[in-house]
Amino acid sequence: MSTCDIKIWRTWALAITHEAGAYTEQKFNAEKTGGEPVIPSPNLDTDLVMACDRLADVLIKAYKNPIKMQIDIARYSKLISPKNTGHNEEKEEKLLERCPPGHEGTKLVDKPATIIDVSGTIIAWYLPDALTETTQVRNV
Repeated sequence: MSTCDIKIWRTWALAITHEAGAYTEQKFNAEKTGGEPVIPSPNLDTDLVMACDRLADVLIKAYKNPIKMQIDIARYSKLISPKNTGHNEEKEEKLLERCPPGHEGTKLVDKPATIIDVSGTIIAWYLPDALTETTQVRNV
């Protein structure tokens, strides 16, 4: 493969990735707001459109299944630094004192969900089965 072929392939791959991302975002926003159906670009093949549809569907399920935690993530993020490794017990106890975990016990999450703090900020997405088999890399 020549340098020219590699540049063309990279440019094409980036363009398709951008179109797939834009389609997924538009589909998510349309479903979230009850907007008009989104028609995918003709540049996207059927498998990719199906993968994008699946991702958008899982994102919507997660968005509609918020799990609220009694934690202020902005306040918490101001109290930690990259130097907090989790190995300094004294620092960890002080941090826990100032910012308790914000949950009661353990909750099993077995379907798509978002974790939100007291201000409504999404701090995590749980997206099981969001990727199709063909979009995952396997290291066997």
